[in-house]
Amino acid sequence: MELTNEPVETSKKSKNLTRKLQDFISVEQLKIEVLNAAYGNTDTPIARLDARTIFVWYLFYALFPWLTHSWIVLAGMFLMLTATIYLARVSYLLLFLFIMGIIGQGGMVLAVSLFFGGNFETIMPILMFETKLAIISLAGLIAFSTMEPEKLSDGLLKIGVPGQVSFSISYGYRMLPTLIEEYNHVFMSFRLRGKAPEKHGLFYWRSAVYFMKLIVKSFYPLMLSSAKRARTTVESLESRGSLVSFNNKEVKKVKLAHMKFTYKDILFAIFNILYVLMLFMLAIALN
Repeated sequence: MELTNEPVETSKKSKNLTRKLQDFISVEQLKIEVLNAAYGNTDTPIARLDARTIFVWYLFYALFPWLTHSWIVLAGMFLMLTATIYLARVSYLLLFLFIMGIIGQGGMVLAVSLFFGGNFETIMPILMFETKLAIISLAGLIAFSTMEPEKLSDGLLKIGVPGQVSFSISYGYRMLPTLIEEYNHVFMSFRLRGKAPEKHGLFYWRSAVYFMKLIVKSFYPLMLSSAKRARTTVESLESRGSLVSFNNKEVKKVKLAHMKFTYKDILFAIFNILYVLMLFMLAIALN
């Protein structure tokens, strides 16, 4: 009678899978993904475009899906953006959140529709609505994952956004990893000083309520420290004359001198226009 190691191998595989999942959702991995999203995609084909080209491209894909009900056009736009996601090297964490958000929202809308007397005929309108949201979300992921904070700030300045607003957005990008780490420290300190439930309860409901309370409580110290840090930054900038530089045309001209349209922007615009026209011609031919 031969002995097999299948149970042992299965146990090892499950432990390795659990360890990989824990590493994926850890705070350190979250910080790495945020930094990659902000700074790690500067060498992609989309990132080499001018910021204004990316703004116009995103605005088109954010508004145009609401102006059509053609499945062919929407499906073609979705497939093109899916391929662009690969070229833009969008973070896996952002893609995971995108997929979970679309599935969760679609399921919630369908459940509400059925609850208020709808039937399964509403699936197709809901699916079209979710497809439009998916197109807008994918375009947003591509646009803002391929622009580092400095490029985003310069692009906003170039199109006329006030300097204070563009700097605030850039500053928020840079502060995200710090805020995540600080929130984790506050959360862990609450866990050390608090008392977890002795019994988990049915489906761990006591533990779930306990952790949800800690999650909410941890935001209060974080908001206070963030407000203090932001105030210190603003005072430091004002002492160096940032308000004058934000509103000085000559300073803006020197700062934004590197921004210019190239043949890559023109080719990118022509490709998108021709692609959308092709989708419309295909939809008209098939209908």
